[in-house]
Amino acid sequence: MKAYMVFDIGGTYIKYAVMNEHGMKLESGKVPTPREGLGIFLQRISEIVTQNRQMYDFQGIALSSPGAVDVKSGYIGGASAIPYIHGVPMTDLIRERTGLDVSIENDANCAALAEGWLGAAKETDYYICIVIGTGIGGSIVMNHTILRGAFLHGGEFGYMIMGDPLNNPLRSTWSQVASTNALVQEVERRKSLEQGSLDGEKVFRMAAEGDVIAKECIAIFYKRLATGIYNIKYALDPEKILIGGGISKRPEVIEGINQELIQLKDDISTLEISVEACQFENDANLIGALFHFLNRK
Repeated sequence: MKAYMVFDIGGTYIKYAVMNEHGMKLESGKVPTPREGLGIFLQRISEIVTQNRQMYDFQGIALSSPGAVDVKSGYIGGASAIPYIHGVPMTDLIRERTGLDVSIENDANCAALAEGWLGAAKETDYYICIVIGTGIGGSIVMNHTILRGAFLHGGEFGYMIMGDPLNNPLRSTWSQVASTNALVQEVERRKSLEQGSLDGEKVFRMAAEGDVIAKECIAIFYKRLATGIYNIKYALDPEKILIGGGISKRPEVIEGINQELIQLKDDISTLEISVEACQFENDANLIGALFHFLNRK
């Protein structure tokens, strides 16, 4: 049976799936991401391909990876929790090991492509995905094509400066003031808790149980997210804005952001701005990596 081997390289696990051309998983699993180095990493990839090759006629391998991915050269720039994947010709190395055609794409871009192919942005020509987590990142997609920018930084929304430009502006980027991590740290600071004692889920649970500080911090969190989304909408004017990251699966987050966006209208700022959640969660990077492989130019 013709199929594709797809990998999602993460800091903790390498998730993998055998998929058909329609994005359906035929087999799937995950293994811990090796800490020993590049050689063991390549060995794990090769072993998984070999194990599944007995049942499937692979047409190629699709990779989703962290970092500043150069899809043409196969090199991964930038930094991530897996240092050894950076600065090497990853697609060439895997091609040499397996004899198969290999493609690679950034993980956030893969998630965005998945939404345009089979998810919340299906049949949408021009949309943006904003991924909220430890920081804020995302992707700009037009006609199923990622707008990468001249130096592969297209969609790096978290670098937007949100504070007073006269007062240490690089300490008030959108990632630093409106990420899930920023929300958690603000609650910890205001409650004099040890750093790392909370996470996003705990903060929202505290708010649901009536914790005043947690509720106040979440309200500010929504305002800061809405402000950045407002800026993106007026700068790029996409048809849709999708919110990803684990926190996006909480309906109250999408509702809270949209309520704040309603407040950002007046006689001059008249655009209707709203967001919706991404459809895919754990499989997004796999689906998007396959779409990238199938539609390379």
